[in-house]
Amino acid sequence: MRRINRLGLSAGTALATALCCAPLASAAAPATGSRPAGDKEQIIHLTAVVTQATSLGFPPPGPSQGDELIVAGNLLQNGTQVGTYDETCTTTRTDTDDTSTVQCVTTLTLPQGKITVQGVFPIADTGPGDISLAITGGTGLYRTARGYVQAMNTSSTETQVILHVIR
Repeated sequence: MRRINRLGLSAGTALATALCCAPLASAAAPATGSRPAGDKEQIIHLTAVVTQATSLGFPPPGPSQGDELIVAGNLLQNGTQVGTYDETCTTTRTDTDDTSTVQCVTTLTLPQGKITVQGVFPIADTGPGDISLAITGGTGLYRTARGYVQAMNTSSTETQVILHVIR
């Protein structure tokens, strides 16, 4: 179950998705490409810090289909806490080359609402590679949110998260 543990500490990562509020936004870009007129993409940089993590392993020993990782943590921007996240990751596939695939579902709780994120990515003995997940929706100010999240682990308990939020 060691691989999914590494993921969890990064999954707390994958999540930190989404905010379209001025105090949290680090950059905003005008609508481009095939987005409907009036839609705007905001790029938000956050740090996800794990505060709790529990892994559940199922037979056989080692990484196996159905293993789960449950993670909770804080979302920081410039060292200040701006929210929290909650995430569950399930191993969906194991391969003979010592890699596995996980499906993660995350909720980011921010002052003006919540953002939901989900997706699948591979994990090897060295940990997850680049993580890219979809923003699937939200509540409050984020009720029409969509876009994607990129994440990269910077330590065993911290992940840098870049949110590409479109509303």
